[in-house]
This record gives sequence, C-alpha cells and structure tokens, in this order.
Amino acid sequence: MDLNIFANRRDKLKRLLKDRKLPALIVSHAANRYYLSGFELHDSQCNESSGWLLITADGPDFLFTDPRFHDAAKRLWNEDDICIYSARRLQTIAEFIKGKGYDTVCFEPQAMSLFDYEGLKETLTLQAAKELVEELRVKKDEDEIRRLRSSIDLNHRLFSYIEDRLIPGRTEKEIAWDIEKFFRENGAQELAFSTIVGVGPNAALPHCVPSDEPLRDGELVLIDTGCRLHDYNSDQTRTFWVGDKPSDRFKKVLEMVQGAQQAAIDVLRPGLSLHDGWKAAWDYLDQRGVAEHFTHGLGHGVGLETHEPPRLSKVAQGTLEPGMLVTVEPGLYWGDWGGIRWEHEVLITDNGCQVL
Repeated sequence: MDLNIFANRRDKLKRLLKDRKLPALIVSHAANRYYLSGFELHDSQCNESSGWLLITADGPDFLFTDPRFHDAAKRLWNEDDICIYSARRLQTIAEFIKGKGYDTVCFEPQAMSLFDYEGLKETLTLQAAKELVEELRVKKDEDEIRRLRSSIDLNHRLFSYIEDRLIPGRTEKEIAWDIEKFFRENGAQELAFSTIVGVGPNAALPHCVPSDEPLRDGELVLIDTGCRLHDYNSDQTRTFWVGDKPSDRFKKVLEMVQGAQQAAIDVLRPGLSLHDGWKAAWDYLDQRGVAEHFTHGLGHGVGLETHEPPRLSKVAQGTLEPGMLVTVEPGLYWGDWGGIRWEHEVLITDNGCQVL
C-alpha cells in the first residue's frame, strides 16, 4: 500500500480547510476515513466506530481508535499521533483535541450521530461542514480509476457467466448465491451490496430481495449486482429473458431502455448539468409515452461506496467534471408484468465520456 496516496489526499483536504478558514475536521464517516488514511474501510459494527481522524488545516493529523485496532493503526500512522480510547471514548477524544489547542472543530453532519455530537459538544465547539471530503472523492484519481476498472471488469465477467445458469426452476436465491460465489472465487473481497434478482413481476421492485420464486420459461429476470475488488465497487444491472424466444413486449421495452441509456451517454461531458444528464433519458422515454414508468434517478457515483456523489436526477444540482464516474441506469417498470433496467458505469473524460 502506497501511503503517499493517502498523504496527498490529506494535503488536498488541508488546503480546502485553509481556503474556507476552517481549523480542523473530525472525519467520522468510514469511507472518508479510509480515503484519507487507508485505515479500516468498514466500521466494526453498525452501532460502533472503528475510529475517527482529525485533519487540521496547518498542523499534524491524528487518528483515534480503540485497543483492538492499535496494531493496524501503527502500520499506517505515526504512533505519536494515535490516540487510543476505551470506555470513555467521546471524553477522551474531546479532551485530546482540546489539549492540542483546538477549541472549535468541524464535523461531518451526514455521518455523526446525535449521541456523539452531544458528547463532544460538552468540551468542544462544533461546526458542521457538509461533504468536504466528498468534494475530493467525487473526482477519481488514476489509482482509483485503475481499481474501479478491475472491479467493473469482474462484473462483466460475472454476467457472461451467470447468463448460462438462468434455467427454469432455479430460484432467485440460487442465482444470487451463484453470483456471490463467483465473485469471491474470482478475487472479490465481498459483494458491493446485496444482489438483486427479480423474476417477472418481482423485477418491477427496483430493490427486490431474492426469494424462493423460481425462474420460468418465457419470462424475464432482472439482476443488479456488484463486487468490491481492490477496495472499490462495481454496480451493474442486466435484464435477461429466460428461454429462446423473447416476447415482443420484452424486446420493445428493452429497446426503449437501452435507447434512453444511449441518449444520456451521448450528452455526458464536462460542464453538463447533472439534471440535464437525467433529462436526456427522460425526454427519450417521454417522446415514446412511457416516462411515467421511469421511477428513479438516472444514476449515481460509484467508488469506495456503491452510492456516492454525484447523482443524476430530476433535482440534482451541479455539473459533471473530468474524473467523475457515474452509473447510467434507466429502467421501465409495470407492477403486473415486471421491469427492465440496464446499467453501465461511465467515466467522464476531458472531452466526453467513456463506458467502462
């Protein structure tokens, strides 16, 4: 692991803090912690933290964690700048920060619980600073793009593999397990998210949970899945027909979904508003009288998290920039029939975009 990558990212955050006249930032969001330090991509439990960082504008940076992670922290961080807490976690952190001369610090309001906030504010003055690290993460560097390409390539291999296993009588759960085994047996660290497998009308549920529902000849099946490889996620959706002769309705809806996807990809470029990326797909479907069945946003960023900024949607604000990576995943859904979604991951380049 090249620790200079993380140091360079912290330097960029320090410059951002200086530009905004902010003294220091408590980093409590797990993905942001890893992005800046290489330390613990996940929190240990859903109601626990593996640790926090304090990134200062003009001084040393500090890592806070508990004794379980002390040895792991020392492999990545100057031991003199590690604070180990135990039962008195919040009091220890607050007193440590105050002892370093910081009475006022910023925090990530999207990632800090009210319990932690209330505990820290007994000692510190806290100032919300929304998505500072995400401003850096939104544009992927060369190392991140390399890792993302590997993850996406494995996802493509998965779909080539799984298509031959879509046999009538096999269940949604069995297909989901085939997918998870394939990813793990081919080097993935874990699933990027719980795999979605929806047969027939279940495919109209955008986040369908796999069940014992069997695949049937002459019916569609939607699969949305991804893996984490080299710490970065992939996320792709495909919709397949079970059997030799896809119905006319399936072919027509698939053609419209893929047409909407291509309409969006054709306009994605630096400077385009996030809203207009979504609108290109929406207008394509609206012209064909089916836009009311496109019930979600067009896409989202993918990286250390499966869903991260930027987002392409009706209400999205901001513009595309080189280095952003977004999904483009229009879908059409009918509750009594099913749904079709088709998803690519697209890198914004200096003069357009590239489907990965």
